[in-house]
Amino acid sequence: MMIEWRRAKYGLRRAWLCALVFALLSVPAVVSAADDPSATSFIKTSGTHFTLDGRPFFVTGVNNHYLTYGSQDEVTRVLDDAVAMGANVVRTFLQPVIGSLDGSKPTIWDWRLEGEASNLAVKGTYLLHWDPSQNRMAINDGANGMQKVDFLIAEAGKRRLRLIIAVLDFWAYTGGAQQMRAWYGSQDESTFFFDDPRTKRDYRAWVRHLVQRVNPLTGLAYRDDPTIMAWELMNEGNAQPEALRLAWTGEMSAYVKSLDSNHLVSSGHANILDPKLADLTIPTLDFGTWHGYPLYNKLTVQQFNDMIPEFCQLAARAKKPVLLEEFGHARSNQNVAAAYAMWLDTLTRDRNCAGWMVWRLVSRQDSGRYPVDEYDQFDIRNDGSAIWNILKAATARAAQPRETRRASETIREVP
Repeated sequence: MMIEWRRAKYGLRRAWLCALVFALLSVPAVVSAADDPSATSFIKTSGTHFTLDGRPFFVTGVNNHYLTYGSQDEVTRVLDDAVAMGANVVRTFLQPVIGSLDGSKPTIWDWRLEGEASNLAVKGTYLLHWDPSQNRMAINDGANGMQKVDFLIAEAGKRRLRLIIAVLDFWAYTGGAQQMRAWYGSQDESTFFFDDPRTKRDYRAWVRHLVQRVNPLTGLAYRDDPTIMAWELMNEGNAQPEALRLAWTGEMSAYVKSLDSNHLVSSGHANILDPKLADLTIPTLDFGTWHGYPLYNKLTVQQFNDMIPEFCQLAARAKKPVLLEEFGHARSNQNVAAAYAMWLDTLTRDRNCAGWMVWRLVSRQDSGRYPVDEYDQFDIRNDGSAIWNILKAATARAAQPRETRRASETIREVP
């Protein structure tokens, strides 16, 4: 869908924004939660907070979409830039998914695309495929498959970064659930995958393989590796009707929990439409997720900011953490830096907010260039820009003890 970018006028008070941006950029460097020496402990929850060894763990994180198929250098550059930003969590999806290697089951997306990893050129990588000789799904454990996930987990662990891993993507950009329903000849994008016994069997087999897999680089089974903060059932699993989505979410989250009692589980759903966070009451989900993009959701910067406390209040009612795990604002917007400053300030101030994860951190490709992002314009780069500096300052501020933050918030209180 083509989107016309417009510079919106949001009526933000100029003096307040200047003061807020200055305050965020003036935060002194502190030790991030990513530097916590307790690298062998699993992230837990307590009420509306994540915890590490009984202490609050406020998520300041990033998303990246090519970590499971980029080159090793491209992967480590993203992880190094996440550390440079002060992030403590990185989120990604397990992909690609293709048809059969012999073409008898077509791949529904451009698997042979040439170009850069950020632009979905996977260069022969695939995790799941159809095996016509066995007439069933197969998992690629080779160097162009699961060994790339092994590398990602091992390298994140070396940097004391935590990972939120979506088991599958709903969207067809690199196959995802849409490729898996296409294995069975279905054109139904919203219902078939979540309802058909064959795709449900395939999903459970994939989950079982993941949690039981032993990473040869760490010697740990995935289910025993604390580098993984959480499993997400699916990125934006938009099943229809809603009752089907909730039933599938309850069934599959219980299945993941039955195999892996160490890790947190969430749905990975966008959850921004009414009823907001409808899946938060499912007992086998440990925390809630929501994804917000003012342009797509037809919201002003201020309206989006006003929505943040609403989600955090839902967290308080459910007594579970809620994470804004995707959000972004186009670089072409004149107020983009001020918008990020406002949202991050609101998230950090609210006692019931569990954290944030910006969409999306990208680093230099093997070509030596940053990816070109002229469509969404959401890319975040370690380029010294105003946006980068605001994000970096926000991670430092979030790492301060709560009492220190409260004192600074009182000083900056807006009348």
